[in-house]
Amino acid sequence: QVQLVESGGGLVQAGGSLRLSCAASGSIFSINAMGWYRQAPGKQRELVASITSGSSANYADSVKGRFTASRDNAKNTVYLQMNSLKPADTAVYYCWSRVARTTTLRWGDYWGQGTQVTVSS
Repeated sequence: QVQLVESGGGLVQAGGSLRLSCAASGSIFSINAMGWYRQAPGKQRELVASITSGSSANYADSVKGRFTASRDNAKNTVYLQMNSLKPADTAVYYCWSRVARTTTLRWGDYWGQGTQVTVSS
């Protein structure tokens, strides 16, 4: 099994900052990409940021310049620093990781349980 555990969500005023963390654990042989998705009420889940094992990151246009993804490969952890938050950023944020398990050596996608981010105006 592979588990992704998120932390760091909460309530913040517009213009504020939050930092999300997500640690992967379990039967992990290797981790390829990691990242963050979000889903607002009534909307589809969308990619916020992804980052490779070499720390090359991609971002949704809506968060470029405000959000920064980073990772610590030694800790199997990915972070999302969110600055200049807007009410439109309000959503449940899900951690995602592409992992090869020790038992199968096959790549699979794994998800965290989600953490709520609420930005008040």
